[in-house]
Amino acid sequence: MSSALPLSVLLIDDDDVALESVQRSLRKHNVYYPVYTACDGLEGLEILRDIHPTQKIPKPYLVLLDLNMPRMNGFEFLNELRSDPLLKETVVFVLTTSNNDADRNKAYNENIAGYMVKSAVGPQFQKLALLLEHFSQAVVFP
Repeated sequence: MSSALPLSVLLIDDDDVALESVQRSLRKHNVYYPVYTACDGLEGLEILRDIHPTQKIPKPYLVLLDLNMPRMNGFEFLNELRSDPLLKETVVFVLTTSNNDADRNKAYNENIAGYMVKSAVGPQFQKLALLLEHFSQAVVFP
């Protein structure tokens, strides 16, 4: 059963190529979710807190988060997100280049929904598109 409202995706990554590749993959696999983008954790928090000057993300939403970014990295974002009473239950998937066990463990300690290494999600992020489609159809969002 799919949720009544379309799922929105907030993609937080400072790599323009990765941003475009994810968006292209979703379209290619007929996964038409509105995708909002942020270049780092600070901008991501502005969008989620509804204080960003140009972007407003509707619920339900989930976050795709890179770990290595300027200003506020993914771990700092997760720490801030989980300490915010209004955002602490946000569904977050990490999408990163890091295959480091310490990074993976640290991310899971922040209650992420999943950890994906960019090089392992298939050509043009195929597995990511399929995961998002199946996840949104199987999960009831708050």
